[in-house]
Amino acid sequence: MSAPGDVDLSHLLTQASNGDREAFARLYDRTSSRIYGLALRILRDRNHAEEVVQESYMQYWQRAHEYDVSRGSVTTWMMTIAHRRAVDRVRTEELQRSRSAQYIAENGTVPAAPVTDAVLAQEESDTLRQCLGRLTDLQRNSIELSYFGGLSYPEVAEHTATPLPTIKSRIRDGLRRLRLCMGSQHG
Repeated sequence: MSAPGDVDLSHLLTQASNGDREAFARLYDRTSSRIYGLALRILRDRNHAEEVVQESYMQYWQRAHEYDVSRGSVTTWMMTIAHRRAVDRVRTEELQRSRSAQYIAENGTVPAAPVTDAVLAQEESDTLRQCLGRLTDLQRNSIELSYFGGLSYPEVAEHTATPLPTIKSRIRDGLRRLRLCMGSQHG
């Protein structure tokens, strides 16, 4: 049984699929804050979130006729499309950053660090390796996948077949132990 709000949204979407701009404007007014909230949670950037919302609503307008009430509520359909667009945007941004870094690495010149900077960087790197070695294997693996492998916490959970709350606890506890270890090594 659909909630009254879902029936109203379904009616508005049906009208929009027939070219009713006013119905689409009402659909936008009733749903845009949720769509924007979802995009912002995923992207963590207002400008990108606004772009994803705009792209999503363009897709809703163009594909309103494809909505099938038997497959779920209008809200679920809309949120699924927005989620996919936001995840695609994250992947695109990561790919662009990776390509930029690769280009700089291949074509840019990096100024040589003074000897003292190089020595300090090596000491910090050694300390970090020692402190990582003091973590449990599960903590170290989770932190390495997240911070060095670039995976999000949900991706680490999926990669390790571990519940998300467990991954969050492992990483939080591991980072706390790293902070303490790094502080004791320098202080």
